[in-house]
Amino acid sequence: MSLLFQKYKIIFPAQFKVFHYRRAALLIVSALLITLSFSVVSIAQDEEQPEAVLIFNKGQDAHEKGDLQTALKFYDEAIKLAPEFPEVEFQRGNVLLTLGKSDEAERAFRRAIELREDWTLPMASLGSLLIQKNNFAEAETVLNKAIELDVQNFPAFVALTELRLKQKASPIVLKELLTKLQNLTAKANPTASIWAARGAIESALNDKIAAKKSLTNALAIEPKNSFALTTRTEISLAEGDFDRAINEAKMLLQISPKSTGAKILLARAYAESGNRTEALKILDAINATDSNVSALRNSITATNSAGVADLEKQLEKDQKNAAILGRLCILLRTENPSRALDYCRRASEVEPNNVNHAVGFGAALVQAKQFENATIIFRKILQIAPDNFTAHANLATALFQLKRYAEAKTEYQWLTEKQPNLVIAYYFLAIAHDNLGEYFDSMANYQQFLKIADATENKLEIEKVNLRLPILQKQLKKVKSKK
Repeated sequence: MSLLFQKYKIIFPAQFKVFHYRRAALLIVSALLITLSFSVVSIAQDEEQPEAVLIFNKGQDAHEKGDLQTALKFYDEAIKLAPEFPEVEFQRGNVLLTLGKSDEAERAFRRAIELREDWTLPMASLGSLLIQKNNFAEAETVLNKAIELDVQNFPAFVALTELRLKQKASPIVLKELLTKLQNLTAKANPTASIWAARGAIESALNDKIAAKKSLTNALAIEPKNSFALTTRTEISLAEGDFDRAINEAKMLLQISPKSTGAKILLARAYAESGNRTEALKILDAINATDSNVSALRNSITATNSAGVADLEKQLEKDQKNAAILGRLCILLRTENPSRALDYCRRASEVEPNNVNHAVGFGAALVQAKQFENATIIFRKILQIAPDNFTAHANLATALFQLKRYAEAKTEYQWLTEKQPNLVIAYYFLAIAHDNLGEYFDSMANYQQFLKIADATENKLEIEKVNLRLPILQKQLKKVKSKK
């Protein structure tokens, strides 16, 4: 078992392979529109209703501070004074949407468009909201009009991406949209959302290399971009890079702690990594009647019922069935690592170009404490898939267990660079530095670990670090006095 994560894989029905793009994109579109609206709407003035404008600006101030109820109160007051004030209707719609009052928000957006027929910001908001309500036909009409009026309407293009993914559009349609998104990202100052939309379409077209580059650009601009993180997590799951997928899903949940979609994605990541107990624990804690929750739970339960004996009987009829071999590798890895190794090896031999089988074989070697062999396997895997997070995590574990601290240090540094919030990696990186006599670096990483560690989840490690620090302080003083 990796000291970072367990590494197993479960195959689930296709409906679980697509996280709520709609939800993620809707959040991005809404946030982008609100940001734009504060800069665009604030310049509007109504000379005949100066009091309404004053109240509207108070509403915007409260809106920007996140005081939505106060903002809504001011917007309602402004509407009473000036019933034909499109800017107020638009901002009021944004507040209502954030508060989950979608029907009222829809009426507000429609009223804003009615009062100003060529205003594309409320069109993009309305289009995205209509997608949420599965009114695809009208959403497409509204979004196409918004883009026709403004060919650089980023929110409308993000919403249109959301629509195409929801419709499971044909490759021809997706490629046409991708061309437009590529043109937008080629222009000055593309937003994170446009890069994320481009990455999502590239991923849907199975161009994972291009998708990763686009998503990296999106996250460089906005590290907490939900749309980009969602797509990146989906790619990690598709590639069997479960450590990365779990960490990315956790980041999504930190951004939106109440998001059912983010919780489902994290549960999926745990389940596909083999940690069904944690997956079910997350699903059981969701207070929502979401069909996806019950469907995923049923799928995990069904997977549990597919026992080793049944699979081995099936394997007797088809000795080279890679799917069955891989599944047996997963099921036996915890309870019988040595037995699992044989199935993992055979799966890898049947499909030598399948990185997932190779990673599974290497992870089984780690679990069986055959660290030297695991190191050889993961070195080879990283020559083919240099960015596979799971491979790096397992290699780091194997090297650490072999007390090859200099090499392990390199791997843990890679992990912390790629995932700066990966708490446990700082812990092992600090220990590696410590064992190498690199006390200043060791102290820095122990402190970073303590800074971001969870008091409950990392209780044991925190206690060990607190015991070590006084001794380390004395060693640092000795080093300083010698200098």
